[in-house]
Amino acid sequence: MTRRRPIVLGIVGDSAAGKSTITRGLAELLGEDRVTHICADDYHKYDRVERAQRKITPLHPDCNYLDILELHLERAHYGEPMLKPVYDHSTGTLVRPEYVVPREFVIVEGLLGFHTQVMRQFYDVKVFLAPPEELRREWKIKRDTAKRGYTREQVLAELERREADSRDFIRPQRQFADIVVRFYPDGNGSDQPDSHLNVQLVLRPTIPHPDLSYLFDEEETRRSGVRLELGRDNGRPVDFLNVDGNVSREHAAELEDTIWKHLPDLRPLRADQFGDYNYGSEVRHSDPLALTQLLITYHLLRAYSKDAPMPFARPIAALNRLQFLPENAPLEVVTEK
Repeated sequence: MTRRRPIVLGIVGDSAAGKSTITRGLAELLGEDRVTHICADDYHKYDRVERAQRKITPLHPDCNYLDILELHLERAHYGEPMLKPVYDHSTGTLVRPEYVVPREFVIVEGLLGFHTQVMRQFYDVKVFLAPPEELRREWKIKRDTAKRGYTREQVLAELERREADSRDFIRPQRQFADIVVRFYPDGNGSDQPDSHLNVQLVLRPTIPHPDLSYLFDEEETRRSGVRLELGRDNGRPVDFLNVDGNVSREHAAELEDTIWKHLPDLRPLRADQFGDYNYGSEVRHSDPLALTQLLITYHLLRAYSKDAPMPFARPIAALNRLQFLPENAPLEVVTEK
């Protein structure tokens, strides 16, 4: 008889793109006791001092044990325990490993989570965070000076040093995502707080999305600050879900209700249970963030609540035998008996 396995979500993006913020909200929505969080930064080969000596950035694949991450993704996919390494961002050191038993949902977030074909086989949903570079740089300066002890000048120098690796290894992973999330300012030159950032979600047909067709071509929805549009992304047809930063609570709630209607057997959660983020010592709320988290949660709950247990992917040994296939060649899944 086929057994149920964990549902695995991958969240990839550059440093300070918002991965931890999205992950925290998803854990609150799903329930902390149902979620296992794995940070791909824990798989760094070198600590902060060693990276400086070797003149290598953590964005480079050679700076990470990606083969071990592949093995641990396989174990997470099968619901098997692992001894996971741990990287301490506050000190820049590698510390005692942690024994992890996957729960119902496994969220894997980091820099290189979609880098190899083997890794990508083990995710049920893949999300890439792609804020404009200027905004991401502001977020990184704010975070690293407040939490990691860097000066503004040090952060700017590090950003410049990492740019080539970001271009070559991080941003290309966008093409493998089912959902691309882009928070951005309205462009009118105002000093816009993060809580009023717009968000555009690129919804690719690689996974089934909820029916949001009521948002197409209606004047009222265009005035509401929530729009769904057909378009192309890298030449492929997609839906663009756009939510303005100043969307009214009424219209945000309408979209929330529409998403929850596709999950009749699950209890809707209150709007105040998600969409929060830390701004210094303050906790602020963003409706576009809340809707982003809810849509991703919808996909995880939808996968989990299917009548038939989810199939298992091929084990790594089998995938390695297929290493000479074209990069985009489809790989069938197999079901355990």
